[in-house]
Amino acid sequence: MEKLNFQISHLTLGTVKIQPDPEGQQLQQIADALKMMGFELIDKEKDQLVERVRTVIIELVHYSDLANLDQSMAGVIASRVNKDYTYLSRLFSDSESLTIEKFIIHQKIEKVKELIEYGEMNLNEISVKMAYSSSAHLSAQFKAVTGISPSKFKSAGSCGRIAIDKI
Repeated sequence: MEKLNFQISHLTLGTVKIQPDPEGQQLQQIADALKMMGFELIDKEKDQLVERVRTVIIELVHYSDLANLDQSMAGVIASRVNKDYTYLSRLFSDSESLTIEKFIIHQKIEKVKELIEYGEMNLNEISVKMAYSSSAHLSAQFKAVTGISPSKFKSAGSCGRIAIDKI
């Protein structure tokens, strides 16, 4: 930012505020500079909200114990993003061509794949950790998303995992 003659007024993980406000061509320069470093410019408020929803879901699914959530995923998402869940759901679907619920399911299945590969938990333990009502429900959802059962996935070894940011 400084090389492009901008002053950084605020910097947190995933967010930077700069002075003066950039104009059209300057925004493109910033976007190009960020892209060279492996980052992406998100400058529209709606895109920022969608990205925040994605981040909250990824944090919840991959870095917390869903069995210990004291409220629904929808409630957590709405409170962390500080917006009405119905609005966020509509915005997310319009932007991603995928519902928040489907995105959560895909993230959960990727986490399940990871846990299966680690081999430290059985399917019942995984279903509890991932807040499924039963291992049968987990198995049915796993097969619906991947096309194979969790046991076939386990016997196939390390294969078929998708990077979190590619879902």
